[in-house]
Amino acid sequence: MKYCTKCVQPDTRPNIYFNEEGVCGGCLWKEKMETTIDWNQRQKELNEIVVETKRKAKKRGTPYECAIGVSGGKDSTFQALYARDVLGLRPLLVNCEPGNISEIGLKNIENLKNLGFDTIALRANSIVQKKLIKRDFYDNLNPGRTTEYVLYAVTYIIAQKFDIPLIIQGENVGLTFGDSKSELGTGDDALIANKHNTLIEGIEPFIKEGLVEEDDMFLFHYDANKLREMDIRGIWMNYYVKEYSFQHNLLFSLKNGLTIRSKDRNLDNLGTYNRYSQLDGSGDLLEVNQMMKHVKFGFGQATDHVNYDIRYGLISRAEGIALIKTFDGKCGNKYIKNFCEYIDISEKEFWDVTNSFRGDMWELDDNGDWKLKNPLWEQEPPSDLDLKEIIAKTDIAAKVGK
Repeated sequence: MKYCTKCVQPDTRPNIYFNEEGVCGGCLWKEKMETTIDWNQRQKELNEIVVETKRKAKKRGTPYECAIGVSGGKDSTFQALYARDVLGLRPLLVNCEPGNISEIGLKNIENLKNLGFDTIALRANSIVQKKLIKRDFYDNLNPGRTTEYVLYAVTYIIAQKFDIPLIIQGENVGLTFGDSKSELGTGDDALIANKHNTLIEGIEPFIKEGLVEEDDMFLFHYDANKLREMDIRGIWMNYYVKEYSFQHNLLFSLKNGLTIRSKDRNLDNLGTYNRYSQLDGSGDLLEVNQMMKHVKFGFGQATDHVNYDIRYGLISRAEGIALIKTFDGKCGNKYIKNFCEYIDISEKEFWDVTNSFRGDMWELDDNGDWKLKNPLWEQEPPSDLDLKEIIAKTDIAAKVGK
């Protein structure tokens, strides 16, 4: 595996881009944010979109001017309040309810509702969802994939049903992850969210396989062409709003009632050191899915979080290497056990299937355990670093007493 020379992004991420100096697309986007983008011009463009949106909503007689998909977490809390209080829009919040929502997740979505928003919640048929999760476990070792189908689609569906002229999405990962090989890597058009490599397959394979009927999949896809015909626009907030980031959104949302994981959470089970991402939970699926990403591509959730923290100056690259060495790919056995019970398989079957997807960056050591070939911490061994001190640097919530 080769890694970005600035962060710890590996070349195994699908569609990742590196320039001639070995810098990944995510770092190049961050550099572009700070040096070449005219954010005043972007704000002017956004204000023009708002004026046009208000005109459309008035003409259509709809009470809502924008639709925003929300979980109640740090990003969607910022999106909702920014749209209402800064842009002056009247939003309808759309919540895709996860299965087995966590206690923290429940607190956060209720907190957001109580900040003064009309909210509509949808949840996909749990029996259908279970079929799709099991299929994707066996087919591509990405059982959380179809939960993202619903997560994105419901906002577009509601916008179409209510004829809401603007859809506001948060982070375009095509920009922040450096996915320049797809349409997502450019522009502000959030109607092409379904072009993301996780979503691009669409619902047709499930129907052709006879796993579900087309009507079972209503909440799993949206019609971008129909939205365009209706003159409904979708935008990414991080394309227009410079301050949009993990760190900014966290501090902003903590001031507005966000609840995050406690300082004494069990890091060994989570596969990351971060305590403020993916708070709503989904039946332990997130932790298992991130571990599977590590199996397939040689990196997991900790890598994603380290990259953000390096780019925003919270930690050095060497400190990031120490973090991914310690946390990447970890997953508590309780999560694996719960997942096996959920899709009704044995733990042996689970590992047989999971290991069959291992990428060629893995090898068996002398003890019969899987290990990465020439990982970054062997290419660039970190010096004697204090892990607790590194984690404390990243924990900006603690710095404001949370």
